[in-house]
Amino acid sequence: MNWSFAIVNGRLAEIFFEERKKKGRRTIWAHCYVQKTEYRTKKEQEMIEADTKRVRLSYRNKQYKLVQS
Repeated sequence: MNWSFAIVNGRLAEIFFEERKKKGRRTIWAHCYVQKTEYRTKKEQEMIEADTKRVRLSYRNKQYKLVQS
């Protein structure tokens, strides 16, 4: 299981997902909302900036959808 930062419903969150080897698709298992102040190191801050630029999701009715930005 892997994890990454993302914007979910307009808030910073950690998402937990699994990559399928054959199809190359990702299945998102869960997310948890976090605050940027919880991560203090420079590397963590850089990871937040890089990941949130790529991943924006909407979570509704127990389904995740990629939001085009």
